[in-house]
Formats: sequence, structure tokens, C-alpha cells
Amino acid sequence: MDSLKLGKTENRKGERGSILAASALGMLSFLLAVGLGVDISHLYLAKNELQNAADAAALAGASGLNYQSSGIAEATARAVKAMNSYEFQNSKVVFTSGDVRFARNLSDFNNGGDMDQGSASAAGVAPQVKFVKVTTPQSPVNIAFVSMVLGNSVDLWAEAIAGVSVPLNLFAGYIPVSVVEDDALSTIKPGQMYTFRGAPQGSVSPGNYQILAIDGSGSSDDRIGLASGVKNVVGPGGYVDTKPGVSAGAVRQGVNTRFDDYAAGLDPVNFPPDLNIKEGITYAEYLAANGPKRSPTNPGVAGRRVVLIPIIKVSEFNGGRTTVQIDHFGAFFLRDKVQGGNGGDIQAEYIGVGVVVGNGEYDPTAPMNPGPPITKPVLYR
Repeated sequence: MDSLKLGKTENRKGERGSILAASALGMLSFLLAVGLGVDISHLYLAKNELQNAADAAALAGASGLNYQSSGIAEATARAVKAMNSYEFQNSKVVFTSGDVRFARNLSDFNNGGDMDQGSASAAGVAPQVKFVKVTTPQSPVNIAFVSMVLGNSVDLWAEAIAGVSVPLNLFAGYIPVSVVEDDALSTIKPGQMYTFRGAPQGSVSPGNYQILAIDGSGSSDDRIGLASGVKNVVGPGGYVDTKPGVSAGAVRQGVNTRFDDYAAGLDPVNFPPDLNIKEGITYAEYLAANGPKRSPTNPGVAGRRVVLIPIIKVSEFNGGRTTVQIDHFGAFFLRDKVQGGNGGDIQAEYIGVGVVVGNGEYDPTAPMNPGPPITKPVLYR
């Protein structure tokens, strides 16, 4: 009997040793699985962060396109600046112009038809470039728990393609004034100056000075609309209300934010100036890399002096009408800020080439906007 009890005791001791070994192996496997899950989640989050940076850089690049050689240089500069402002894994991403590629068609990136900055800038090529691709350099991400499985680090990278949209035919962000055109002829020519708010003695109808009541009819609505653009979406053929009076103060205060000049409670955070506030220059000089420049005191935003303005036929204003029909939209360049007093005509230069402005939609059932394409930057993939 005693020998039988002794045998059972020894068997139980052996079982306890086996259970301890199995438990240790199970715990190790569990810890490895948890560590692997943590590291993979970390890699997934890091990849998303890098992709977000690539998306932002591609969109920034596309926003610089203007169907001219200068737009290729601007697109490259904006993409590089956007990416290099991003910090990944507590260090800067070193991103150069060589990481930016261009294409006429989206498929060119797959078949080798894409181009570097130099090739895309060629005079005969730049007007056709519609897409920008950015590829981030390999960026190492440290492995915390399962380096024996994944290595000490894993290199991650991301790419993104953005480009211009189809030509827009519904617009927001335009300024609440109008340029008047002859009924019979398309008289607006590239490079010429056109009145978007008439002087008191030069109105198109009694009391009408081409100011539009889009988001509201008060002076504060004029001021904010001229500083940032209106929210109401409309396209060619749409109807808008006019506003009587010169509204000299509101017009001056709204427009001049784009030149780093602030009054009436407007501020540079919500209404930033343009990056170049040099007055008296043409749109071509504004685009030129070595053109005349003056930097604002407050942080600026590129393209703030490029504005969309409704173009309305002169007959729409006959008889002091309070509602007029928009013929189409045009892109204009503000050469100068508005001076004090009631002043005379306030004018802008008609650009007459395609622009990427960023506020609008395309509706296949709505009338198309004639003239050079007005587009916005879009992320494609």
C-alpha cells in the first residue's frame, strides 16, 4: 500500500513539472502575440500618418498648377514645403523636388509617361499637365517588442496622386461684385483691366454700382464676402440679387485683407494675406519666379489675389433691376489694394488662362462655364 502511494505522489510531481513548462511556453507565446499585435498596430498607424502627409503634399502641389511653366515650379515648391513641414517619428522627412512627378494623364504614372519638373516645364508640355504625384522617401519605424521576428525597424513609404478637377460649372468662393460685359460681344480680353465696382458717376444703372447681395445685404456681408469669398453656390445662368450703393468702406476693408491691410475687426488668421502683396504688378509678373515681390507681415496664403468674379451682361442692369442673371465666371487678378474714400472705379486684371482655385462643383446637368478652365485640386489616389 505504501509503495502504491509513493508511486502516485511521484507521478503528480511529474505532472506539475509538465504543467509549469506548458504554462511558461503558453505565456511566452501570448506575450509574443501581444507584442506582435502592438508593433503591427504601430506600423499601421505610422503608415496612415505618412499617407496623410503624402496626400497633403500632393494636394498642395496640384493647387499650384496653372497650365503654365510657372505652375510646374510652384507645384513642386508647394509639395516640397508641405511634406517637409511634416515630422515623422520625431524627425523631419527629407523630401526633395526629385520626389515630385507630373503627368498629362493619370495612366501615365503606370506606363512610364510621367515627367520630372524640368520636362513638365517645357512650354509645349506645361499647358497639358494635370496631375502631380509625390512619393515619400523610405522612413524607418522602430520595432519595440518583436524585433526577433520583424527586425529592429521597418521602412515605410507612401505615395499620392492629385490633380485638377474637370472644369467647374458651379462656384462658391467668388467675390460679391460683378464685371459688366457688352451684350453682343465678348469684349473681355486677357491682360486687360475691368471694373468690378463702379465710381459714383459711372454706375450701370441709377444707384447700382455692381455690388451683389449674395450671402446677405449688409455692409458686413460685403466686407466678409470680399475678404474670403461667398458661400452661396451658383453657376452660369443663375440669378443673384444686386445691392444699391457704393459701399466704399466695406469694399476697401474686404479687398485689402488680401494685401495684409486690416480694419473693421478683420484679422489675418481668418482672412490671410497673399504671399506676395507687391502692388502695381501684372499677373504674369506675379507668377514669375524672379518677378517683383513683397512679403506680408502676417503669414500668407498663395493665390489670394486671384479671385473669381461673375460676369454679367449690361442689359441685365436695365431699369434698376434688383435681380440679375450671371452669364459666366472669370478669374481676375487684383493688382492693387483699394484706396481711401469713395474713390473711382475699382478694377482687376482678367487672367484669361486656366486657374486652379479650389471652390466649386461640377454638375453634368448644368450649363458649362465658357472660357479657360476653372478647376480645383482633387486627390485621385
